[in-house]
Amino acid sequence: MLVRDRAFFTSLFLTVLADQILLFLVPLVIFQITGNVAWSGLAFFFETLPRYLTFPVAGILCDRMSPILLLRISRMLRAVACVAGITGQIVFGGVWWLIGLSAVVGILTTQGMLALEMVLVRAFSDQRFEKVASYGQLASQMGVVLGPLTAAYLMAFWPWEAVVVLATVLFLLADLVFLLWPGQARMKTAPQTARPRHPVGDLKHALVLVWRLPGLARAIVQAAGVNLIVGATLATAAAMMTGYFAQSEQVYAWLQVGGALATLGVLSLTAHVSLGLTTLGLTAYMLICIGAVLTGAGGHPLVYAAGFLLIAGFDKMFNIYVRTLRKEIIPPEEFGKTTGVIICLNNLSQPLAGLVVALFAAGDDARSVLLGLAVVMALLGAVTWRRR
Repeated sequence: MLVRDRAFFTSLFLTVLADQILLFLVPLVIFQITGNVAWSGLAFFFETLPRYLTFPVAGILCDRMSPILLLRISRMLRAVACVAGITGQIVFGGVWWLIGLSAVVGILTTQGMLALEMVLVRAFSDQRFEKVASYGQLASQMGVVLGPLTAAYLMAFWPWEAVVVLATVLFLLADLVFLLWPGQARMKTAPQTARPRHPVGDLKHALVLVWRLPGLARAIVQAAGVNLIVGATLATAAAMMTGYFAQSEQVYAWLQVGGALATLGVLSLTAHVSLGLTTLGLTAYMLICIGAVLTGAGGHPLVYAAGFLLIAGFDKMFNIYVRTLRKEIIPPEEFGKTTGVIICLNNLSQPLAGLVVALFAAGDDARSVLLGLAVVMALLGAVTWRRR
């Protein structure tokens, strides 16, 4: 990482750390208040669904406004949402204030993610994008790892309201650190379209670009195959390890830590080893597919763990492949709206995987489902990787 860009990646880390604290804390607090896991599930639904649905809108805004401004606004408004959420819950009681907090933070996180993507593309155009994206993923992953651990540790000593206040402070601190980044001067202004469109016209145009630009539709199908496996793995890992393999919760926790470490290792490798884009994507895709086969066919927890680590680690490498491909193919003036549509389409297969697991898994044994999805992923890969 360049010294001059440390403030940028530090700001990214602090933002993700605050997001992950809230993502861990809110469903847990709702369960503690209600004693009903259904309320936690409802909170998760309202937190994640807006993230998927607002990606196209967030992308249109990124094409029309400064991504630097949008990135800062998303952080500041997340801090405001934290204050409003805990104030409303303390004054009025109930859990709907916390559910609303989850929904609002989810929408603002989506806007921040796309604005961040625009900043990476415009401010780091003089550097190898795979390396820059890897550093960004590393900063994010450290926040993903430390966020739940931080929240769980602090809640043993502090009331949950104090932990939300900490998340608020982290959002504000991330914005202050971002102001120290000198790279804002390197931001290139995207060329404007010939004539402004209505937002609905922007959305239609983005869908046309997804279909017409060479390689985008193929990459979406490939990402859908990867997300089928990722979604199914996330939905079944706890049941498989603690149920089918009869391992303790501590063993399952260490599996999660191992997945995070595998991710960090793969991202470090991607940042420092220059691979061709096709090689990068194909390697990640094949290893994720092998990981899916191991999780579905393995009759021993160590075999399952090996598959889990392959999926967790190389999912991020595939993510870098897709992001780099988008940067190479999409015209700069259309980047925001088109990327928003692509991310929305890429993520639809994750809830589909959860539905498949719910319909076809037998108790705590999801091996047949995982194997079936591995076959689907392999077929999608055979069709789409046959010719670039």
